[in-house]
Amino acid sequence: MRLLFVSHSFPPLDAPLSNVGGMQRVATELHHALEARSDVSMRTVTLRSSWKWVHIKAVPFLVSLAVRLGREAAAHRADTILFTSMTTALPLLIAGPALQRKGIRIAAIIHGLDVTDPNPVYQMAVRRLCGMLDAVMPVSRATGEELVARGLPRDRVHVVPNAVDLDRFKGVADSCDAPARVHVTGVPTLPGDAFLLVTVGRQVRRKGFVWFVENVMPKLPERVIFWLAGDGPERENIEAAIKRAGLQQRVRCLGKISEEELVELYRRGKLFVMPNIVVPGDMEGFGIVMLEAGACGLPTLAADLEGIRDVIDEGVNGWFAPTEDADAFAARIQELLDDPDALRQASQRTAQYVSSTFRWDTTAQRYLDAIRRQ
Repeated sequence: MRLLFVSHSFPPLDAPLSNVGGMQRVATELHHALEARSDVSMRTVTLRSSWKWVHIKAVPFLVSLAVRLGREAAAHRADTILFTSMTTALPLLIAGPALQRKGIRIAAIIHGLDVTDPNPVYQMAVRRLCGMLDAVMPVSRATGEELVARGLPRDRVHVVPNAVDLDRFKGVADSCDAPARVHVTGVPTLPGDAFLLVTVGRQVRRKGFVWFVENVMPKLPERVIFWLAGDGPERENIEAAIKRAGLQQRVRCLGKISEEELVELYRRGKLFVMPNIVVPGDMEGFGIVMLEAGACGLPTLAADLEGIRDVIDEGVNGWFAPTEDADAFAARIQELLDDPDALRQASQRTAQYVSSTFRWDTTAQRYLDAIRRQ
């Protein structure tokens, strides 16, 4: 396959941690997996930018991409063009007809918000793009249904769940009982009996962090600690919720942390939590941080909704609770507090399940198979 790989989600080479959300991880790690294949001849067009500047830099990038795609159509140097998000595919509104006339397959990976963003102009563009794409690989069934609702023929939808770079977390699951290796900035040493809940991600409303702090943490014993890594527009609201609940000694917002600190956070945690709530127009397409945690032997307790359902196999690598059901969340955590042997067994199952189910080599093959079927 002669493949043109197009993404606006790559971090800068000199600052790889400045843009590392789920969409960015998928783009860079899939690119690496495809580069290693002998049956793919790949060229790459990418925008490298920090999260702070990507929304500004993306505009000229996408405009120039429309011109570049027109040249690609004329030269016909690719059999397939793969876009790593619906946003990246916007230049098809201009260049798509020329590519179609040349018989070049057009494929895209879809994550969630890149299809559900409620801006009416953007929604018009999404519906038009659904008529141009030959193969679409949503990262979850829920994301796929959003595409079908916008007019994408169901036979063009090929759900391909995300994967995780297992080399990043090699050996971590086997070292969770060892002493701390790295000091996590801004937090004290944990008490010996502490039961650490952790979460990682962009702090936006749909993540449900404010709800969890206000409604679940007060129901839990004092030795249950909750650390949140990441940043975002909800940071101030989370901090305010912590103060209102009087939980300053038990709940900490860590902000952005280094890769080494992230691994240490996963090592020291007992349970990963994804307490998402429903926010119209802002769905959870998948939740790749659950795979990262799972690769480190950290099972997840998550809200039962949207793309999260394609990550958790109930009782294997985690558990579900109904969204915004504080009693259900608290009861599951208390159950694990009371049965450390069951939690230890769940940790082992989780690491084995993630390492066998969400590998990049097999996931890359699924992408290629989906494209070739069209």
